[in-house]
Order: sequence, then structure tokens, then C-alpha cells
Amino acid sequence: MLYEIKNLAKTYDGRNVLDLSLSLEKGKVIGLLGPNGAGKTTLLEVLAFLSTPTSGEVWYKKTRVDFGKTDLIQLRKDAVLVQQKPILFTATVFKNMEFPLTIRKVEKTDRERIINQLLCLVGMDRFSQAMAHRLSGGETQRVAIAQALACSPEVILMDEPTASVDVENQIIIEGIIREINRLKGISVIFTTHDRIQASRLADNIVFIQEGKFAESIHENIFSGRIEKDSGGNIFCVIQDDLKIPVKTEKTGQVRISVNPGAVKIHKRAENAKSNYAIMGRLIQLTDEKEYVRALIDIGVPLSIIKPRDIIRDVLPGIGEAVWLVFNPERIEVF
Repeated sequence: MLYEIKNLAKTYDGRNVLDLSLSLEKGKVIGLLGPNGAGKTTLLEVLAFLSTPTSGEVWYKKTRVDFGKTDLIQLRKDAVLVQQKPILFTATVFKNMEFPLTIRKVEKTDRERIINQLLCLVGMDRFSQAMAHRLSGGETQRVAIAQALACSPEVILMDEPTASVDVENQIIIEGIIREINRLKGISVIFTTHDRIQASRLADNIVFIQEGKFAESIHENIFSGRIEKDSGGNIFCVIQDDLKIPVKTEKTGQVRISVNPGAVKIHKRAENAKSNYAIMGRLIQLTDEKEYVRALIDIGVPLSIIKPRDIIRDVLPGIGEAVWLVFNPERIEVF
């Protein structure tokens, strides 16, 4: 086991931002998934031994870390954090790469070899003599990853590694994450609020909500108002005319979360015999390993996830109509 977190708490100004226990496996790509403000970055800083927990225990490779006594400098060489917006020195890319190697007293000939290899790995070898502060966000992120690799870490922690980059660099960075894990055997732990990216990259996904471990996170969150029809059926009305069936005693303005696995899909209207059927159009399909995620336009984009062997038989083509049946008891109202 790489990390074991036991009853970890982290408090800022009297506010508890972390309160969780979890285990993270060695040699895996692990996604920490949750909304902004969930505590993902704070957890990364603890895992990188840069932030001391308020209480609880952190075990790294079966050894308990005492943040007051353990040699944290050595641990910080083992677990390297790449920030969401890395800051490079006002110098060439080569000089930025050379800095951590110089500190570690690596011989000059070895430094050049390591830097060239790592810049090739992240596709930045032709930028070796470019000024680092003039790089784009995506290029900066790739150099920062190479710089982290220069430390020969056991684990690389990445905070939203593609949040501030263009699509081209996002694809490249995701490829780099796979390569450093598979070719070099380095454990990778990254944060994201993008479930599709987490499913695409991670061997394991850890859901974090309000600083706590969660079975999953809320999806398909919409704001609306509660209405009741003449038959006593209760709906949340979204955008004035879209009615989602709910079961609640709440009134007035609310927010709802539609469980993406609890919506039935039908190709034909006659199969969707229910007071709660809504027509939409299929606009996107995404592969999520043994599952498939469908994005349906029902006036608002609705994400649905089903096992691959089931969804193959019930989905039409992209752009075609589909009928959805909702279970009011599986829709959370808050």
C-alpha cells in the first residue's frame, strides 16, 4: 500500500476542510474526483508532506509519518507535487530542469542526459533553450511534470493537471500521465472535477465531497421550483416547462440531483409507458471502461451511465430521439 490515511482532519480558521480515511494503492493512477472546494488540493498537500494534518495519521509505504519528527525533506523527494499553475524561473527550460538536479549534486554529464530524456518524454525537447516564462500554460505544465520526474520520485501528485490548458495539451498531458505510470512504474495521484477524465485515466477513483470520502458525487444538478399537478404528482420545474418528477415534501425553489444510473432509456415512445417519460436527443457517448456514459439533451444536458452490455441495445444513433423514464425516489432534492 502506498498511503494509508486514518481519521485525517485538517482545519483552517476553525473550518474543517478534511475529515476522512482512505487507502491508496502503489503503482496505480488514482483520480481524486470532486467539485471545486471539496478539499482535493488540501489532501494533495498532505500527501506531498507539505501540509501538516490537524489530527489523524498518515502512513506512507507502511511507515507512520510523524510530521514533527520524520525527515520530511526526504519524503518530499519521494512524493513530488505538480501545482495546477506551476511557476518556472525566468530562465531557459534547460536551466529550470537543471535546478533540482544541481541541488541533488548530479554530475553535469548526467544532468544533460536526464534533462534531454525527460524533455523528450513530455514532448518539449525542442524548447530546451526557450525562455520558460514565455511558454503557454500547457507547455509550462509539461515542463513542470518533467522537472518533477527529474527528482526520480516514487509518486507524482498533480493538482488539476489539465485545468488551465488547451485541448491539444490536455491530450498530450493525459498521454504523459499514462506513460510515466506504465513505463516508469511511478504512482500518479491527480485531482479533477471532470468525471469523464477521471474514468478515462484512473485505475481507481476516490470521490471527495466537502472534505469527506463519498461513495460518489452529485451529478446532474439543476435548480427549479416544486409544483404539484391535479393528480397529486410532484415535479421540479426547470426552465419554466421541463418537469422532472420528484418525491419530496419541500416547496418553492429547490435544487435536485438526478442519479445518472437511475434513469431508464428507451428507443421508442411506446416502450416508455410512464407519467414520467421525457423525450430527448442523444448528443454524446463516452467510454468509461465497463460502462458507457450518454449525454442527452432534454432542454438541459442530462448525463446517464449504464453498463456497456445493457446500453448497446437501448441507445439510438447520435442526434436521434430517445425517451427517458425517471424514478422520483432516486432524485435527491435539497
